[in-house]
Amino acid sequence: MTLIIPAIDLIGGRCVRLTQGDFSRQSTYSSLPLEMALQFRKAGIRRIHVVDLDGAKAGCPMNLEVLKELASGTDLDIEWGGGIQSERDIEAALEAGAGHIVCGTLAVRDPERFLRWSASYGCLVLGADVRGMQVATHGWLRDSGKDIFGLLEAFPSIREAIVTQIARDGTFKGPDIPLYRQLGERFPDLVLTASGGIGSMDDLRALDDAGIPRAIVGKAIYESRISLEDIALWSANESSPASM
Repeated sequence: MTLIIPAIDLIGGRCVRLTQGDFSRQSTYSSLPLEMALQFRKAGIRRIHVVDLDGAKAGCPMNLEVLKELASGTDLDIEWGGGIQSERDIEAALEAGAGHIVCGTLAVRDPERFLRWSASYGCLVLGADVRGMQVATHGWLRDSGKDIFGLLEAFPSIREAIVTQIARDGTFKGPDIPLYRQLGERFPDLVLTASGGIGSMDDLRALDDAGIPRAIVGKAIYESRISLEDIALWSANESSPASM
């Protein structure tokens, strides 16, 4: 079954969600990220996706103290992204407790450096945020001029990638199933995480039917379209022997 990965997006140390990547369309849900993480863990979640939105705009991590709190207060596998631009940033995030590091803008801007880092650090995840098929960078604020297929082809050794459809993010309009099917068929060895538009358990079932290994769920949880009870039941089925 598709693995649910709840999202915690951070601005000023608080849990927020943006709509379609627009910083002016921001909703704040909690001032206590650790409390949210503990609720997710109680529901059977094993990994969370944490985005330092302040860091994405600034070009360097800005919420590492929150990362430390999440890592010390839970046993969750934390995938951390936002503003990773140097090896010092990677090492600081790992030292603060991240289990995986998501790189997006840097991978697009300097693919050779990203490949070197990928060889040095076994925990890197490629983050690709797209409008349609075109990859955006710098916290979704700039168009890279590259399409998602060309980007993934440039990194054949990458094992994990998160592909976020910006136009659907925070809209509850459903994930871009045709895009994820194409990606799954073209890159069968890639562990693909779908992100953007998930608004119901039916959306998760559609991703599962499409064979997508993982899905990031954010706003649907915070606005109770998907409950923690739903997640707990899904997680229990995902980890049962019959589903393995």
